[in-house]
Amino acid sequence: MDKMRVGVIGCGNISDIYFKNLTTRFDITCVQACSDIDMERAKKSAEKYGVPQVQTVDELLVNPEVDIVLNITIPAGHYDICKKALEAGKHVYVEKPLSVTVEQAEELVAIAEEKGLYIGCAPDTFLGGGLQTCRELLDSGVIGTPVAATAFFGHHGPERFHPDPAFLYKEGAGPMLDIGPYFLTALVSMLGPAKSVCGMATSGFDKRIITFDCPKKGETFPVETPSHVTGTVTFENGAVATVMTSFDIWGHSLPFIEVYGTKGTLRMPNPDTFGGPVFLLKEGETEFTEIPVSYPYSENSRGVGLADMAACILRGTRQKASGKMALHVLEILKGILDSSKTQAYIQLKTTCEQPEAFTDKSIRL
Repeated sequence: MDKMRVGVIGCGNISDIYFKNLTTRFDITCVQACSDIDMERAKKSAEKYGVPQVQTVDELLVNPEVDIVLNITIPAGHYDICKKALEAGKHVYVEKPLSVTVEQAEELVAIAEEKGLYIGCAPDTFLGGGLQTCRELLDSGVIGTPVAATAFFGHHGPERFHPDPAFLYKEGAGPMLDIGPYFLTALVSMLGPAKSVCGMATSGFDKRIITFDCPKKGETFPVETPSHVTGTVTFENGAVATVMTSFDIWGHSLPFIEVYGTKGTLRMPNPDTFGGPVFLLKEGETEFTEIPVSYPYSENSRGVGLADMAACILRGTRQKASGKMALHVLEILKGILDSSKTQAYIQLKTTCEQPEAFTDKSIRL
């Protein structure tokens, strides 16, 4: 199979796993060029992973040897770079969120459609072995008709483990837009699109202190977006989900995701990972049973969504981690935040097709 050539923009904290997987894990991709605002950092990534070209952003965007631009800059840089890449005729795959506003995300999807280009977006953890096993169980009807779901995430902030966490507390980030995409993408991939949301939000602290052992340890920075957000999502199929994301709590004993059906309950793994465990409780039972993960990509497979997109480009088929789904998830997340300000229900304007499940348990991209 031919390889799709990738140009990486952004060589920061998350880039290593993308470089590793795109250069060694997936047969369908190779990394042709990379760029970063810090060109020395880009050179180090190129040397480490055997990337032949180190270029400025502008040079990479017009590089005829780049088919797909992977944009893994901070959220504030997603829109501008993605738009320039699309206008340069490149397919685009971007870290979540698709953009910091729904309007910008809508524009990106529209440009891609107009130009006949693919636009994809993380997270792609729903393509991992754990959540694909859950998808198979749901599709089999083992828990009957989904009635409700819960999704919970919380810890006491990325300043405990991230070397430069201030951007995660700015507009366009926070726990709902930074971590929420994993949970809502998982739910949309399992239950289909949503139709309305409501939410409430608060912040436990006005400022944060970096406690991670790094050059910025001890520095403080302001909290500019809610750091504890709760919401309710109503799906088009009638199911209702309760969602909580927080950077304000020290710990909790809540499940990551559970789906409650008319014939049982499905407990899903952490959607920020690719593996298990998966647990099932069927009608009449009193204890959960662990279900073996039966699909590939159970290790850290970030980039599998891009690899799937690359295969779909070559085959002319529909990608799974699509820009339209990312747009819909972004509107859900922003809707929860907007509802917390207006104290009103938000009727969603966007929708998306539920992504196809992997049907081949030996799939290799």
